[in-house]
Amino acid sequence: MGIFSSIMNKLGFGDDEKQEEQAAAEEVSAAPEASENLAETSEPEVVVVDVTAKLDDLAANNPEDLDWKVSIVDLMKLLGLDSSYGHRKELAGEMGIEGYEGTAEQNIALHKAVLVKLADNGGNIPADLLD
Repeated sequence: MGIFSSIMNKLGFGDDEKQEEQAAAEEVSAAPEASENLAETSEPEVVVVDVTAKLDDLAANNPEDLDWKVSIVDLMKLLGLDSSYGHRKELAGEMGIEGYEGTAEQNIALHKAVLVKLADNGGNIPADLLD
C-alpha cells in the first residue's frame, strides 16, 4: 500500500464496506424495483469525505501545534504517518513530483498535490487550500 493510500485510509476513504452499504441503501430507497439492474449499470458513486472537519478534529485533540493546512509534514504527523524525508520522497513520487529533494517549495507543491488528489477522490477541501 502506498503512502497516499494510507492517507486516504486514515481519512476514511478506504472504508469499502461502509461505502458498499451506503450505495446499497441508496439504490433500494431510490428504486426498489430496479435495484438489480441499477447495480449492474450504474457508475460507482464517489463518497464525499469531509477532510477539513476530520483534520480539524484531529488537530484540536492533538497536543502538538500542527498546521495541516500549510505543512505536509504536519499533515502526515497528524495522521500518525512517518513524515521523514524518505516517506515524503516516496509520496512525491506517487504524486508525480520528480526530483524531490525536500525543499520548502517542493514540500508546498507536495502538500497541494495531496490535497488536490484528495479532492479528486471525493474529499471536501476548501478551494483556498487548492489554489
